[in-house]
Amino acid sequence: MSSPILKIAIVGPESTGKSTMSAHLAKHYHTIWVPEFARDYCAALTGPPTLQDELNMFHGQLALEEEHLPKANKILICDTTFITIKIWSDHMFGHTPPEVIEELNNHHYDCYLLLNIDLPWEDDPLRDFPGLREHFMDVWVKELNAINANYTLISGLGQDRYQNGVTAINTFLKSIH
Repeated sequence: MSSPILKIAIVGPESTGKSTMSAHLAKHYHTIWVPEFARDYCAALTGPPTLQDELNMFHGQLALEEEHLPKANKILICDTTFITIKIWSDHMFGHTPPEVIEELNNHHYDCYLLLNIDLPWEDDPLRDFPGLREHFMDVWVKELNAINANYTLISGLGQDRYQNGVTAINTFLKSIH
């Protein structure tokens, strides 16, 4: 019997390098990564996202993970998670749909890398809150603590940041073997 796939979530506020880190880690560990469903979804929107859009992104992110899981090599790197849906829904609409809250307790990630806001902001039409990075960093810490997540804060620039991500995953892997 093969060992289960470990799911590593790369999370954090906007413009912290999640997609770049995910691609780097997938290459390093010879596996694949799940892209952020919301990115393409939001790019196709003609107006601000609605609560229904948030639900669509939630379901889309779960479906992408399910699609990629069987293709992973021992580790599946997830570029963000649907906790992002909770954070955005709470911020923009004042609440989160119940099915998202319920799934938070059922959908497990083995380890989270929380990317720090020490990278310079990069403008992008899909990024909304350059002045709220510290706020959203605090929210991420609160949300990860609320689900008792095993997470490591990843800081640094360039290659140092990637190496810090690899070190955190290696430390996690040693702790479970």
